[in-house]
Amino acid sequence: MPPFGMPRTTDISPLARLLDRADQAAEGAAAPAGVATGFPTLDRMLGGGLRRGDLVVLAGDTASGKSALALAMALRASEAGHPSHLLSAEMTPERVLERALAIEGRVRVDDLRRGALEAAERGSVGAAALRLRDRVPGVEMLGCGGVESLADALRRALDVELAVVDSLPALATGARDRDEELATAARTLKALALELDVALLVTTPLAASVAGRPDPRPRLDDLGALGALKHHADVVLGLFREEMYQPDPGDRSLAGATELLVLKNRNGPTGYVDLYFYERWLRFEDMVDPDR
Repeated sequence: MPPFGMPRTTDISPLARLLDRADQAAEGAAAPAGVATGFPTLDRMLGGGLRRGDLVVLAGDTASGKSALALAMALRASEAGHPSHLLSAEMTPERVLERALAIEGRVRVDDLRRGALEAAERGSVGAAALRLRDRVPGVEMLGCGGVESLADALRRALDVELAVVDSLPALATGARDRDEELATAARTLKALALELDVALLVTTPLAASVAGRPDPRPRLDDLGALGALKHHADVVLGLFREEMYQPDPGDRSLAGATELLVLKNRNGPTGYVDLYFYERWLRFEDMVDPDR
């Protein structure tokens, strides 16, 4: 028995581990439970990145770049040593990997597909392929069996720290009311994140039009799914590109400027991160801490 007033060793070891992690983080080490997104400003706001066991929602208007940003996070997480797996409802694995090479090689995906690359671009794509060769994310098509099919696919994906589902509406099978199905899917995704100990990132379009609002930035109430997404998600990110809503489409002064709003953060602050979107490459970069 330990001396009176002294806690048992088994009682203090979890606390001791947490204190040790905090000391390591203070000394500059990455947060052990964090999965780096590769966007440093966002990772700092989230306390070291996405957390395993969390459900993360990436929401945005149609054509705002949700799929490109989710893919970028999967690529950068894998490159940083956090294995990732992406399930896409709209693209084959080959198409996803074409996008990956375009993003990382800084080339147009159409030029890559047509083989119309200049010498410098071919070199850039070749270097990107070498970087990704051993750490490319797993990619597969999202089946039509709804959330049960998704759960089976994620359970088959071994040693994954980040799972990306693109996108939530594809989990509706039509067997019952769509919003009810998506609400059930949100609850199941959170349970899967905990069960599999992965950070689970799901993209979703906004449930309501925001184009006519004085401020079209995404809000939590725009997520739909009977409120289940904003309730069950640990982190909600809203993607906003102001150029999509400017009255003069010929005015390019806002081209590329992007806000990634942290609308909900169960374990930390909310706010926003300034990104820049290179539309020709489908590539996002951190404005405060850009890629070299």
